Amino acid sequence: MPIRTRRRALAAAVALLGTVAVSACDGSSTGPPVVPGSKADLARASGGATQPKGFTLVASGDVLPHAEIIRQARADAAGPGFDFHRMLAAVQPVVAKADLAICHMETVYGANDGPFTGYPTFKSPPQVAQALKDTGYDSCSTASNHTLDDGADGVRHTLDAMDAVGVRHTGSARSAAEARRPTLLRAGSATVAQLAYTYDTNGFPLPEGQPWAVNLIDPERILADAQAARKAGADVVVVSLHWGTEWQDDPNEMQLSLARKLTAARTGGRADIDLILGTHAHIPQAYEKVNGTWVVYGMGDQVAGHMFNYDDEQDARGNMGSIARFTFAPPATAGQRWSVREAEFLPQLMDLGPPFRVVTLNDALRRQPGRVDYLKARDHIRAMVLSRGGGAAGLTMVP
Repeated sequence: MPIRTRRRALAAAVALLGTVAVSACDGSSTGPPVVPGSKADLARASGGATQPKGFTLVASGDVLPHAEIIRQARADAAGPGFDFHRMLAAVQPVVAKADLAICHMETVYGANDGPFTGYPTFKSPPQVAQALKDTGYDSCSTASNHTLDDGADGVRHTLDAMDAVGVRHTGSARSAAEARRPTLLRAGSATVAQLAYTYDTNGFPLPEGQPWAVNLIDPERILADAQAARKAGADVVVVSLHWGTEWQDDPNEMQLSLARKLTAARTGGRADIDLILGTHAHIPQAYEKVNGTWVVYGMGDQVAGHMFNYDDEQDARGNMGSIARFTFAPPATAGQRWSVREAEFLPQLMDLGPPFRVVTLNDALRRQPGRVDYLKARDHIRAMVLSRGGGAAGLTMVP
């Protein structure tokens, strides 16, 4: 398995000191657990004082295991079960190096012994969770139009599997108490809240008696949750939104208007939301600074099989994506807003092979400079990401 970075060792040390609050699988813990991950945590545990420390946050797009992806994981296991590690190996150095790494798990998991299915109603092997953990992801948004593909069972299987390997999650829930509690994470010396919502559930109704099973997009509810997360101790509030129009390069009017509304909200002069991360369109969309807050309209897909657009044509854009990386700096005065000191993106591609493998395009092009398909993908991703003035606002592509 991949070796995690120094931040993991620090987190483990803090856990031994008893500073980690553990959340029960049924969502019955009494307070919001915080995952430690910095030297500041060790200092607090030992009673020492430290200067506030910034952090890097990495986020990536939809993990969408089609049937052919599941078959690839079965072949990669070279034995019983499924192994998704090899597919994600190329992004592991980027993800694991970050102080905080966020993914988007679009599909739900099935029971350990299956059956597993791809499109149109997904049930993915729970072994995906272990690969995400070992790649370096700390938390995943789980609110999508596929969250209710297997009803309440799918939600439970997914969150149970993530809990079992230590990946945090937000956007769906097994109990009302779990749904109410913000997901709080440690990064540097900051407490980061992650919230997640989806535009729809493909017509599947909420499970009877479980209106809290998945978070649906409601601007007022999102802002209320963000304000509650601040009161719970969040220094930085990150909102993951499953939104937009599939196969549309430009953000739609709902994305634009909601981004304006959410980023304009202030409490006591301080922005309620510090970063918006978008998924769902299956293609790379723009990054834009709106009301002083970075909005990623769509990161595209990280893991997906052959993708077909609405004209039933295979569309290479469906395997393109970007990895967002934001470096946050602490405020000069406690209680003020943390600022994004550096905004970056890395173009990535799900290479359909065979075998299916995620590649970071600039690294891949250094090794294979003549790959025309890689060059076209990298250039398209860059054009889309920068299409709404992100470059002028300081956004750069990692070389």
